[in-house]
Amino acid sequence: MNKKNARLRRASKTRAKISDLKMMRLCVFRTNNHIYAQIIDANGANVLASASTVDKEIRSHIKFGGNVESASVVGKYIAERAKLVGIEEVAFDRSGFQYHGRIKALAESARNNGLKF
Repeated sequence: MNKKNARLRRASKTRAKISDLKMMRLCVFRTNNHIYAQIIDANGANVLASASTVDKEIRSHIKFGGNVESASVVGKYIAERAKLVGIEEVAFDRSGFQYHGRIKALAESARNNGLKF
């Protein structure tokens, strides 16, 4: 089993638990150069809000998309966009990534800006 398959296996277990809870989920994906966050509805069919380091609005606030500072900016924007749609509480789906570094920075920034999970 390679690293990607191990991460996807961890992610599927988390997503199965979140679907049992029937909650909207804050799904995070990271690459070496960017980080992406989406809020997906309870049945997993619709993206209700999204933010990433590729958005033009966010690009103006960051120098590089693959660091902790840019992840915290994305966390702030995803929380603001969730509030605009009327979302207060979500389940955090880290997509099998470890909860440290950029994933942790995004989560803490989203919490500090009013998203509950």
